Amino acid sequence: MTYATSDLHGYPLDSFLRLLEKAGFSDSDVLYVLGDVIDRNGDGGIAMLRWMMSRPNVEFILGNHEAMMLSCTFLLEEITDENVDRLTSEQLQSLMVWMRNGCSCTMNSLRTLKARNPEAYNDLTEYVRNAPLYAVTGACGRDFLLVHSGLGNFSPERKLSDYLPDELLWHRPSPDERYYPDRMTILGHTPTGYRFGEKGKVFRTDTWIDIDTGAAGGGSPMLLRLEDLKAFYAEKDRTQT
Repeated sequence: MTYATSDLHGYPLDSFLRLLEKAGFSDSDVLYVLGDVIDRNGDGGIAMLRWMMSRPNVEFILGNHEAMMLSCTFLLEEITDENVDRLTSEQLQSLMVWMRNGCSCTMNSLRTLKARNPEAYNDLTEYVRNAPLYAVTGACGRDFLLVHSGLGNFSPERKLSDYLPDELLWHRPSPDERYYPDRMTILGHTPTGYRFGEKGKVFRTDTWIDIDTGAAGGGSPMLLRLEDLKAFYAEKDRTQT
């Protein structure tokens, strides 16, 4: 089976593992994580990322929060008067954007990891740096596009490789926006309760499904099984078909 989740934002790893168990996830299944594992809550998602790295059946797709992290790795260098003076206006702008988006818990965990285990820190940042912007897969004869935020400036004639990173990382679709008619797009980034009035539940259209159920704001994530589009929710014992 093939599952997708998104926007975990520091959700506790042990709670997420219980959700996987509830869905019957096994070593023969595949899990796609559609970005924004980090920031906002808990340890900033670092334990989750390290668990994902250890699992060959977990596929990680870059989110805008991980992109912000990669633009600010200079923060984890030794801070001296000399290198502070060398910070560019672009670096300062990147830092301001990340700080506005809940980076402090992630930054603290990364600093601790780097101090205690530099090799593990390097492996983690390399893992994030190598994450793709999207994935295409199939399940039960149906094609799926998995991407963090949707497709900004969408046109069916555009190749996926022609989209700019920001169009795949920061876009927020309107409820009536349509994508490929022959390929279901699975996305996150926009909490369903924020824009679509479906707090804590998936939001479905005929061409895309939003699976960000609000973990960033203290809610719980969910899993979508692609074979039958069945949703599994954390904590509350409910499923939606």
